[in-house]
Amino acid sequence: MKKILIINGHPNRDSFNVGLAEAYKKGAVHSGAEIQEITIADLEFNPNLQFGYQKRMELEPDLLKAWEIIQWADHLVWVHPVWWGGLPAITKGFIDRLFLPGLAFKYRENSVWWDKFLTGKTAHIITTLDQPSWYYRIFYGRPSINQLKKSTLEFCGVKPVKVTYIGVIKNSKEEQRQKWIEKVYSLGEKLK
Repeated sequence: MKKILIINGHPNRDSFNVGLAEAYKKGAVHSGAEIQEITIADLEFNPNLQFGYQKRMELEPDLLKAWEIIQWADHLVWVHPVWWGGLPAITKGFIDRLFLPGLAFKYRENSVWWDKFLTGKTAHIITTLDQPSWYYRIFYGRPSINQLKKSTLEFCGVKPVKVTYIGVIKNSKEEQRQKWIEKVYSLGEKLK
């Protein structure tokens, strides 16, 4: 049985991203996967990495539980919007506080190389946009994807990391949104 963690990175509990996360969950449950969820907006933690890496901040209970679930999972599904080309601040804060040296990776002494502690896991990023995905890729270089996929997940050993773009959201009609829900349900059902 595949163990899947769905991480919702949208701060608004009434957002379309909630519907997408739920659609993925329903599809994955239908396929027999074991599911756990993290809604970052529901966690109580300081998203500010106050001291950078000079001084370790103690992890709040919600972050300790989140890390436990991340370690449990075989497959991480990230659902988030793109804002100003990047991740919502709360999602970035979650990553800053949790994907730390000693937890997610470790730099080797006297080396430019590092050990990756999340190897063996896969991921899928489902991200919503208010512009066409081709425009986001070609003209902006897809910074949120580079940050989450390459600079965080792959850096820590998670591979492969697939990406699904959903949009243009801002002017979408109910009929189109239903098609996106069905698409994401299908991704969950196929355990992708």
